[in-house]
Amino acid sequence: MSSPSVISFVAALTLVMLAVLGKVLPGWCVFLLVTAFAKGLAALGLVLIIRSGLLSFGQGLFYCAGGYGAGLLMLWGGVNDAMLLVLAGGFVSLVLGAVIAPLLAGYRSIFFATLTLALSMLAHGALTKADFLGGSDGLNLRPPSFLGFQPASSAEAVYSLYLFACVLVVACALACKVHFNSVRGLLSLAVRDNEIRVEYLGSSVKRVISENFTAAAFLGGIGGALNAIAVAHIDPELAFWTTSGEFVFVAILSGYLSVSAVFAASIMLEFIRSFSSQYFPNAWQMSLGIFMLASILFLPNGIGGLLQRRKKRLEGSKIA
Repeated sequence: MSSPSVISFVAALTLVMLAVLGKVLPGWCVFLLVTAFAKGLAALGLVLIIRSGLLSFGQGLFYCAGGYGAGLLMLWGGVNDAMLLVLAGGFVSLVLGAVIAPLLAGYRSIFFATLTLALSMLAHGALTKADFLGGSDGLNLRPPSFLGFQPASSAEAVYSLYLFACVLVVACALACKVHFNSVRGLLSLAVRDNEIRVEYLGSSVKRVISENFTAAAFLGGIGGALNAIAVAHIDPELAFWTTSGEFVFVAILSGYLSVSAVFAASIMLEFIRSFSSQYFPNAWQMSLGIFMLASILFLPNGIGGLLQRRKKRLEGSKIA
């Protein structure tokens, strides 16, 4: 089979395995997976930017824009279908990212990071003062429907949302995997290594960065919309710097070499935080900090780097 066929087969198999897994796991675990998927989508967008050699501390801006876009469409527009809400959230963040990207594409290093952080915190402050949007308390959302299907029970609603999230994650992961292996995706790594050579080859570094930033905004908006539907609430904290910090840590933990590693890192972080807050309520931040420190020390290239080393060892043994 050709490489695209293999990738499509693996994606379909992964979707089936996730659907079966959701049937055997308890409800609380399924809900944690949905929230981890939502944050993983936003972190995957951040990985697109990191592949260009930049780091954004403002991914929470698009996560928040997607959540508010989906939530306001439900409350003000009367739309209740989860797919339309997620697409609306992604579109709002896409437009916002397309407007901001050309302004930021000329900055590098700490200037790029702090400017994205500043924009995110400006949005947080504006939403906190916007009483018609709920202010600092935010807004509550209704349970969604799924392509016309309205779950009758809470257990059915959780599993339906989980299946919807799985389809969304697999589709986005497949698209990003294809992009990573494409000419445009490999060009991002070239920009990361040497911008001058990329310019001499006839490509625009600013255009590459703008495209990656806009795509990252779209993924962040989809993740924010999915999170808003899952927790049935939107508030300005979605744009706060700690939210963006979570995405940064997930991206660092996963590395920029593997798509699946991003969601593995997001799931790992979500479960560690959940169990730490339950069993160490007065020291869960310290537990999370120890985990972050250990991951940076022992996995400097992230989970993706670990998977790449294993893949190279297997290929070497086959050649031998």
